[in-house]
Amino acid sequence: MQYTAIIDYGVGNLLSVSKALSYLGIQSKITDDKKEIELADAVILPGVGAFADAMDLLNQKNLTAFIKNQAMKKPFLGICLGMQLLFDDSEEMGYTKGLSLIDGSVKRINTTYKLPQIGWNCLEIVNPSPLTKNLPEKPYVYFVHSFAAEVKHSENLSAVCDYGTKVTALVSKKNLFGCQFHPEKSGDIGLIILKNFGELFL
Repeated sequence: MQYTAIIDYGVGNLLSVSKALSYLGIQSKITDDKKEIELADAVILPGVGAFADAMDLLNQKNLTAFIKNQAMKKPFLGICLGMQLLFDDSEEMGYTKGLSLIDGSVKRINTTYKLPQIGWNCLEIVNPSPLTKNLPEKPYVYFVHSFAAEVKHSENLSAVCDYGTKVTALVSKKNLFGCQFHPEKSGDIGLIILKNFGELFL
């Protein structure tokens, strides 16, 4: 059976992601079992909360090196904090090293607007990726965050949003993807993005 492993490490909208995938006919398993993750056709790393706490949980479960290995082999999607964890490090709650799968650092959004950014914002596609296929003009998605990735290599930046400054919203690197927004809470646009991800392995 083809399925996506949704990594359960104590942080994230696990059921919301699973329900959105189910609606699209994509099987998923919420799991922290390495064998189930390894057998999966794709992997999703969700996340809500603080970068340092999330990395501590991954390290406690001995998942850090394993996740890095899996991200080299199959379609892999980080969502919200899960996307931030893909980067080298974060300044949230002091310096914390990340998974170093995409070059760049996570920093507090430098804006005069109120933080956190909570609500709907429009994506500006800067480098089309498999996840942006079939998106309409000016697609709106749902954000909840105060920190965002500063991407080192422009080719890894797929979309931004405007929040008083250009904020990284979607990143891509080969089979690796990250959404700063929550596709599982972004209505029809989010479903298109998750469907695009599913088409990478179904």
